[in-house]
Amino acid sequence: MSKAATIIAALSMAVALFLLLEVITFQQQIESVASELSKVRGQLDALSKRLETIDQSVRTLESSELQAPQVHVGAPSNITLIYEKVKDSVVKISVISLVGEVVGSGFIYDSQGHVITNNHVVEGGERFYVYFLDGSAYEASLVGRDPDSDLAVLRLVLGGKSPALKPLKLGNSSELRIGEQIIVIGNPFELAGTVTTGIVSQKGRLLPSGRGYLIPSVIQIDAAINPGNSGGPVLNLKGEVVGVATAIESVTGQFAGIGYAVSSNVVKRIVPALIENGRYRYSYLGITGSEINELVANALGVDVKKGLLVESVASSGPAARAGIKGGTRTLKVAGKSYLVGGDIIVGIDGTPVNSMDDLLTYLVERTSPGDLIVLTIIRDGSRIDVPVTLGERP
Repeated sequence: MSKAATIIAALSMAVALFLLLEVITFQQQIESVASELSKVRGQLDALSKRLETIDQSVRTLESSELQAPQVHVGAPSNITLIYEKVKDSVVKISVISLVGEVVGSGFIYDSQGHVITNNHVVEGGERFYVYFLDGSAYEASLVGRDPDSDLAVLRLVLGGKSPALKPLKLGNSSELRIGEQIIVIGNPFELAGTVTTGIVSQKGRLLPSGRGYLIPSVIQIDAAINPGNSGGPVLNLKGEVVGVATAIESVTGQFAGIGYAVSSNVVKRIVPALIENGRYRYSYLGITGSEINELVANALGVDVKKGLLVESVASSGPAARAGIKGGTRTLKVAGKSYLVGGDIIVGIDGTPVNSMDDLLTYLVERTSPGDLIVLTIIRDGSRIDVPVTLGERP
């Protein structure tokens, strides 16, 4: 091969090698770009999914805003709306007696002009006057009263008038939850139409009545109650009456953070009887007792944590006739004395009894004098059922 041919062949190989290297480099660049494009595509997919999530969240928020009440600056609150709804049904009551005037509160119960208030507001009264917030005023007559629940019923003397009365609806007080918001409307210190609000602090309190018996199922609230609030409605956020303001716990005579209301379920039971008969006939068992806890139960050797220890039994009363036994000796547990040796009530007609309130609430809300009930008791370590025919409270 000539020298020229050799040079040409070498140049050809060099050019071919150069072109091969360029092709390899270009291919690597293409692969790099493809890799970058793949990454971008992945980021775009992730961004698309994120946008879908945001879009779904926006749609959900828009939907909830359509369903939920809109809150705007200056818009009326639930309390304002409820007050506007019920204000024409809450009244001020003036009771005139030989010793002067007592002012309380009440509310319209039905279209016949019956008004619910407290017994201690009307007790001893000779003339009764009812004032509405719009200035309307009526004389009223006393229909019935019950010292043992501190409830009373007046009736407006309409004298031919036909006012558009707006009765308030009674709610189910047993559905109240601890911490639930409530509203009280009344006339504290004769300040008509006053609204206070708070929560349900507790349920199932016992409150002594004017005759010494216990009012069961009392609701404890922290809404401000002062003289003049007595007899006014306690309302839930549906605008239903769940209680009747009746008392406060105070060393000064003014509100100190604890108020009490007679439950609407007790009102439902007693008020119709007051309207029909002027009085309510209570079932009577004829016992006194104390609530026990696990410490007392352990000291007595019984396998319960709660129950009602029967301490005394009224002679010739329904419980005595049924053979219920009272205490015979004193036992001191955790610094408190108990009269033990008697029966422990743990149920009534299959309903658990953990306290005196449980027993009294059942008797008031679900029984009448003459009814046959079955008490489940613990006696000598054994559970037995004892039938008892209820009497009428003396």
